[in-house]
Amino acid sequence: MNATAGLLDLLGTRIPIVQAPMAGVSTPAMAAAVSEAGALGSLGLGATGPAAVRRAIEEVQALTAAPVNVNFFCHAPPRRDAGTEAAWIARAAPLFEGFAATPPGRLREIYDSFRETDAFLDILLELRPRVASFHFGLPRPDQMAALRAAGLVLVASVTSLAEARAAEAAGCHALVAQGWEAGGHRGIFDPDAPDERLPLRDLLAALAGRVGVPVIAAGGIMDGAGAAAALRRGAAAAQLGTAFASCPESAADAAYRDRLAAGGETVMTAAISGRPARCLSNDFTRWAQDAPPAAIPAYPCAYDLGKALNAAAAARGVTGFGAQWAGTGAGCGPAVPAAE
Repeated sequence: MNATAGLLDLLGTRIPIVQAPMAGVSTPAMAAAVSEAGALGSLGLGATGPAAVRRAIEEVQALTAAPVNVNFFCHAPPRRDAGTEAAWIARAAPLFEGFAATPPGRLREIYDSFRETDAFLDILLELRPRVASFHFGLPRPDQMAALRAAGLVLVASVTSLAEARAAEAAGCHALVAQGWEAGGHRGIFDPDAPDERLPLRDLLAALAGRVGVPVIAAGGIMDGAGAAAALRRGAAAAQLGTAFASCPESAADAAYRDRLAAGGETVMTAAISGRPARCLSNDFTRWAQDAPPAAIPAYPCAYDLGKALNAAAAARGVTGFGAQWAGTGAGCGPAVPAAE
């Protein structure tokens, strides 16, 4: 059995395509449509609390009996620094003033890590989706053991051979190889460590023959031709994110859709959320382009300010301060239904 056939059998799908679990953009309707079409639909739940996680999984399971992937963030607790956070708020204050708004008085830790709470684990053990995937690292060993014992297929995003080997050793059944071209947050396990910044082609080459589980390619893939190229380079499947963001089933707002359609430059920035992420060039990325890394508060605290700033701007009709995540292929794909 070749790698693709083995992965399809593992996932319970018939098409080697995975819809990326884009937090804030993926919806139960999108995931169900992709899974019903024979690929693997996904829910990005890293920015979601336990009650909403339960609702989303129950909703997608009501829409399809086909396998679905649910994705969580495994970030380490933020190392808070009151001085850094206060300085970041002060730096953004003139922007807020321009929108007749007040910046937050303090930053909050707005997202829970899968590693730090078992509420998400309990939901997975009860509802038993086919696939659970993880970004920014791995669950605790006891969590991994419980999920494997429950029969879930476990997948982790990796950006290097070292991360891939760690994920395989931890018990992952498959890996998402996230190339430097990929939109949204870098899945790098330690954001303070050097990032090899491998483009997808080089990352696939680095993993070839060195890991014993199937590899799913991610990063700048926008169509069937791109997916086929990834399979020729040894991937067992391809994951597409930006290509699905403009689908009618997506939760992307009108400003995000318009910016995706325009395409153009993307930049890697930590300023929006506190972790490196690839975003379409916009007012936020231009404002932050000269900010030294040490000036940016830790994830997800920086994102608290980023969201407040976007809300203040949007209230005044300014749409360039959103987290308009996109891979390097933005603007190359048509806005068609997810199943198509």
